[in-house]
Amino acid sequence: VLFPMSIDSKIPENSPVRLVNRIVDELDLRSIDFGYKGGGNSSYHPRMMLKVLFYAYLNNVYSCRKIAAQLEQNIYYMWLSGDQRPNFRTINNFRSLRLKDNIHGLFIQVVYMLVEMGYITLKEIYIDGTKIESKANRYTFVWRKSVERYKEKLEAKVRGILSQIEEGIAQDNQPDDDPPTPINSKELKQRIAAINKENKTKKELKQIKDLENKHLPKLEEYEQKLAIMGDRNSYSKTDPDATFMRMKDDHMRNGQLKPSYNKQVGTENQFFTYYDIYYNPGDTLTMIPFFKGFKKSYEELPNKACADAGYGSEENYEYMESEGIVAYVKYNYFHKEQKRSFKNNSFIQQNFYYNQKEDYFVCPMGQHMHRIKDITRENKTGFISHLAVYKAKRCEGCPMRGSCHKSKRSREIEVNHKLREYRRKARERLTSEEGLKRRSRRPIEPEAVFGQMKYNKSYNRFRHAGIDKIKMDFGIFAIAFNILKLHRKMTKKQKATQNPYKYSKTLLFRVNLSSLNQKTRVLSFKEKTLDKVAV
Repeated sequence: VLFPMSIDSKIPENSPVRLVNRIVDELDLRSIDFGYKGGGNSSYHPRMMLKVLFYAYLNNVYSCRKIAAQLEQNIYYMWLSGDQRPNFRTINNFRSLRLKDNIHGLFIQVVYMLVEMGYITLKEIYIDGTKIESKANRYTFVWRKSVERYKEKLEAKVRGILSQIEEGIAQDNQPDDDPPTPINSKELKQRIAAINKENKTKKELKQIKDLENKHLPKLEEYEQKLAIMGDRNSYSKTDPDATFMRMKDDHMRNGQLKPSYNKQVGTENQFFTYYDIYYNPGDTLTMIPFFKGFKKSYEELPNKACADAGYGSEENYEYMESEGIVAYVKYNYFHKEQKRSFKNNSFIQQNFYYNQKEDYFVCPMGQHMHRIKDITRENKTGFISHLAVYKAKRCEGCPMRGSCHKSKRSREIEVNHKLREYRRKARERLTSEEGLKRRSRRPIEPEAVFGQMKYNKSYNRFRHAGIDKIKMDFGIFAIAFNILKLHRKMTKKQKATQNPYKYSKTLLFRVNLSSLNQKTRVLSFKEKTLDKVAV
């Protein structure tokens, strides 16, 4: 052609690539710019690299090699990069090194943009979690119980060898009923060094050599595995940060445990407002760290929180009440107690009559159950729950004993009065008009986001090893997801303003159709069609 064609003329005005370009231009990248030392060959600008990464993740392209190929083939990527073509190593280094510590700050900036535009408020949050499989090998597992059992056997073996070699050791003087003390690698080294190798038989020298070259390295290996495991029950050899969890959407459909991460997200209007990734498979212990991270990022907590029964614990209720959060959070048997079978079962502890003034429960037979003692229980985070134990005076000869309990003694029940009060308040909120509204919206908030993420965006398995890189990768995905959601909402709003008659006509049709009488609704298909045209 006589005059070269402009790439910009080929990009539609309502294309999401233009929105990516505008949003990244507004981001503050000083934290990334400070990471460049300068000197040598000139680097690619981080703003251009971010645009390419966000647009690639927006289009389900997560591989650096595929992104590099798009920069040479796709006109949208060429327009974003200014026809610059970094190779896949450059893209990967930028993503892994530059964004690992800065991507969360960029995510917060994008969320604040959505707040300024009026799409979210950060005053309410819908919390849920999902398990995503790691890239680790599915069969390189290390289990805590196995390691502890092997370590205990090795300690017994080492203890027996030392008792044969050493003279006058403490174990020989101990009574037989005392439990054996555990031996660690440091103590074993000291005891081996303290053994006088002179005047030892060949058998004893061989045992000392086995302790040094065989048993000591194995003991150190077991201690290292337990240190990597921490509070968890398992980990993967190829990705030590991954924990083996049972997944609902297992690709083999056989319920096997897979190395995975528990990803917790908070959404509002189907936008990601916060995310975090945890090792433990359950959701209960993740809520308080999630809120603390939210507060650290936005300097305040949401006013209202909605979550499913996996978060309904005494510790979580107490934290939300202390922070002034109105909790629409279910507990484990919330739906079960709504059923008639539960309400009519007089033998369930929750249905016992409680006299708060005199502090006693009444069993189905009318016998008073008085408090006999108080106990405490501590969970993994150190939170202590106080429970009261109530016992019936005499259950012998009771005609309802077979239906009431199976114990040979009189029935005892453990009651957490504080948790009972929290659950009563939660029940009142969840069954109120506002609670019904929140409960009906919760499935279309985080659940819909998870569906879009796993099935529409094909983000159902992590592509990196290590929790730091996984957080980096998901941070890029969350930003791209929010940008795509923003583009769709803006496009929908723009269409509504351009042709308001179309939408008002549809609404009018729905209202008139819903007001038709029963006789009109049973018309034949042909008559229905004519009636719709008339409406």
